[in-house]
Amino acid sequence: MREAPEMDYEVVFATLEKVCQDNISVFCGPSRLPHGTAVERLVTCVKQIQEHGRALEPVVTSFTAVYHHYDFDAQTPGNGYRTLVKVLEACLLHIIHKARYIASSYSNPFFRVDHNTSEMEAYCSALCQLRALLHLAQQLINDNDCGQLYSLQDKDLSRSFVQEYSSMHKACFYGRCLGFQYSPSIRPFLQTVVISMVSYGETYGKQQSGLGTAALSLLTSGKYVIDPELRGAEFERITQNLDMQFWKSFWNLTESGLLTGFNRIASKQVQVNFTMTVPPVTLRLPLASDPRLSVTVSPPIAHWGPGPVHMRLISYELREGQDSEELLVLSRAKPPPISTHLPWVQKQPRSPWLLIHFHGGGFVAQTSKSHENYLRSWSKELNVPVLSVDYSLSPEAPFPRALEECFYAYCWALNNCHLLGSTAERVCLAGDSAGGNLCITVSMKAISTGIRIPDGIMAAYPATLLTTDASPSRLLTLIDPLLPLGVLTKCINAYAGIDYQTVQPAMGSSTLSTLSRDTAMLLSDLTQGASNWIQSFLDPRRTSGRSLSRSSSQRQTETHMSNQASVPNSGAQLCYPQGFEPLRSESLAMVNPTSCPVIKNPFVSPLLAPNSMLKGLPPVHIVASALDALLDDSVMFAKKLRDMGQPVSLTVAKDLPHGFLSLYQLSKETDVAAEVCVARIREVFEQENPPHDLSANLSG
Repeated sequence: MREAPEMDYEVVFATLEKVCQDNISVFCGPSRLPHGTAVERLVTCVKQIQEHGRALEPVVTSFTAVYHHYDFDAQTPGNGYRTLVKVLEACLLHIIHKARYIASSYSNPFFRVDHNTSEMEAYCSALCQLRALLHLAQQLINDNDCGQLYSLQDKDLSRSFVQEYSSMHKACFYGRCLGFQYSPSIRPFLQTVVISMVSYGETYGKQQSGLGTAALSLLTSGKYVIDPELRGAEFERITQNLDMQFWKSFWNLTESGLLTGFNRIASKQVQVNFTMTVPPVTLRLPLASDPRLSVTVSPPIAHWGPGPVHMRLISYELREGQDSEELLVLSRAKPPPISTHLPWVQKQPRSPWLLIHFHGGGFVAQTSKSHENYLRSWSKELNVPVLSVDYSLSPEAPFPRALEECFYAYCWALNNCHLLGSTAERVCLAGDSAGGNLCITVSMKAISTGIRIPDGIMAAYPATLLTTDASPSRLLTLIDPLLPLGVLTKCINAYAGIDYQTVQPAMGSSTLSTLSRDTAMLLSDLTQGASNWIQSFLDPRRTSGRSLSRSSSQRQTETHMSNQASVPNSGAQLCYPQGFEPLRSESLAMVNPTSCPVIKNPFVSPLLAPNSMLKGLPPVHIVASALDALLDDSVMFAKKLRDMGQPVSLTVAKDLPHGFLSLYQLSKETDVAAEVCVARIREVFEQENPPHDLSANLSG
């Protein structure tokens, strides 16, 4: 994807200095305006911004001089150091824009001095925290070898990073400044997510129905729309302290009948779309090195013994085999939704291609249902059947259950491709986030088992290092509304099986069936929720709550320097410049660093795999996002494969968050990024000499 010309940061800082000085002159000049304490707050805030700008300019200059050394290559600029500077730039440009508006509009009778002062205070707080992150990034550069983005050996630094995250103030990034670093078209969505989450968190645990709770909370969220400071504080509380079950419950709302119904209306209509359950029977597959010999593949057994694997088949066109009795007997819907009864539907021959998909969700949430939107489009654009695997989720089913199920599904698909509407001449694995990890590890398992490997992998923003090791992009977890560090560590610990007991799923139950039961209770809560929502605007007590939260926002600026004494031990091992200290949170985040040996297993963290286990991987096409906290996972894994001589490509999308595939059709930027994913999959299907053909030729 084409990179925009690099910003002239010298001009940015000079402009910042000028607009700050203009504001100070306006409000401290001979004709001082009678706006009272609001003007005093504004002047204090502008002076602090000016101070931050002067301190940050040499820091940014030092980064721009070296951050190209950490890119994948000269044609693919992208790494956590670049991203931190880019985020700072976005913050500075917002401040410059607001400061120019204030200087030019202060005499307007409709000028809202309190509102604009609060805006500047929020961005001043954000600038302070970004300054701290850049100082932490400086220590990473100093401690790591040139070109290395992770401190894999420096456990003290990684531990200090987690400790620092636990105490640093984060609410400013989720209030007025929410999503400033992203594409403007994404910001309304992020605001909706954050408001939904804090509203859901407020009522979490008080209702029996998960979707009923959602209905009630979303309809009583008016106060979080009106009061951004309250929203930010509540979001910080939720991301720091609520348990894994809350996150599973909230993320699984994307599986609800109402939301997926809207998605189906907006997405491509397909002729085949049904879920099925494959029983746990032993499979036999030919050896890649000598197809005359075979190897046995056992069904998934980890934690509770053999069990079935759930999958979803999506096909834009009905193809031979997809309506066979042998396949339909596996369907979980009776009868399965196949458009065979329509007179204009003509059965197409089997496709030479097959796409096998593993969904994201941090290993703990979601199913193929919440990823249908883009999978339907892929099936149409690529003219290929898509098999998406609904693997068991953590913490009830930690590693290696999901990997076993995905590998078994891959093997079953190779043996039964004729039922799926494909001849499987080309097979591509595709997945996002946790699913990207599973694409890589399933391929590693295919290599170690000796069976045919897929012809290629498309991994979108994959998690390749499931640890809390510090990297510059992972510093973004302080400000990321979709992937805060507290949530990331909960997902990692759940997948590693730390502090959780495994639970065997009930016979015939799944995430989808559980959600369908909740859906039945949704409408009964809507009426009461709507009534409470209206009442929330009429309740006079809401106003006093707003005033309280606003005064808290003001104190953040006034007590900037006093924060140094509030958390004396939090940054003991991390050095900030003399006289500077980031803002601190009123309560520490509960972050448990990942220390379980499981996370170093190569099938959990493929970035840590020895070269011998990665040798022979098919072409790996990684599509990452520049504003993703896991960006460095992608860059370092791509570098590792390239240095081994393995075929690999890396594309870095701009201005998008982690999980952009789930935002497909939300904006032009997400559509462009999704198109890149499709193009990479197409490359796999259209390559002349796929890996399994080469191995067959060698064996012959």
